[in-house]
Amino acid sequence: MLAGNDTENPTPHATEAKRVSDRELVIRRVFNARPRTVFDAMTKPELLRRWWAPKALGVVLFEVESDPRVGGRYRFVFGRPDAPRMAFSGVYTEVIPGERLVYTQLFEPMPDTGDGIITITFEKHPAGTLFVSHELYPSKAVLDGALASGMERGMRETLEQLAVLVRELDAAV
Repeated sequence: MLAGNDTENPTPHATEAKRVSDRELVIRRVFNARPRTVFDAMTKPELLRRWWAPKALGVVLFEVESDPRVGGRYRFVFGRPDAPRMAFSGVYTEVIPGERLVYTQLFEPMPDTGDGIITITFEKHPAGTLFVSHELYPSKAVLDGALASGMERGMRETLEQLAVLVRELDAAV
């Protein structure tokens, strides 16, 4: 269920998701890692492979492409091994390493729904990094469908996996 917590001061180490309008979802979390480490884990294919798919749900990231520069493209092909593959893809429109990442997002199995716009900020925080993702969906119906699909459970699990990875990466520095 979407959290109704204070989105200005997220609880350390908890993922908070709040629908702030008919089309927008805001996700917040504090990671025990430097902003650049979290940014790199979200843009480098070799790191994305280690956390992006919710493993407990049996989801696998089969292919990952990421060219994190303005105009660069990304594509994540995922699914369960016994089911049809799906993909998210888009274009990076703003890239400030360790600070800000903006990109379009298309769910390829449903191209007629249109592109969403994801804006992620990575801010220094006493515990590491405050991650804030503003997800603007093409319509209310698309956000309703994403939430009804159970995306929140998968998102929470993948961000837990990301938290483990970035903590390990920063500890190795």
